[in-house]
Amino acid sequence: MRYLAIAALAVFVNACAPITPRQDLVGTAVPVDAATRTVNLTPATRYVNVIGGDVVRFESAGQAFAWDFNVSPIVSVFALNQVAPSGLLDHEVMVYVLPDPLYNEGSELYARSRLANPWHLVH
Repeated sequence: MRYLAIAALAVFVNACAPITPRQDLVGTAVPVDAATRTVNLTPATRYVNVIGGDVVRFESAGQAFAWDFNVSPIVSVFALNQVAPSGLLDHEVMVYVLPDPLYNEGSELYARSRLANPWHLVH
């Protein structure tokens, strides 16, 4: 009985672990000139908020890359380290993705509220 409880606990813990989405579900790399927004990543940066469809240039330690956040609707958070060039980040930076307003019901209303209260915060 004890082993059954331990096995059940192990299954529960694994089920609660975050899942890393496949790279093709989190967008695509684009030329840095295509970016419409720039984020400077510092050692204090822990997360970045984006909206689906944003094209963002990330800079850190003299290096830069750009990412088009054309993400799958099932993706709302992932580690930027998953897509950043090797060696660009020395700590984990999470990306929180708000759904693309073009594909949401009531998107016109949502887009207006986005302009009135920008959600693009970097912390």
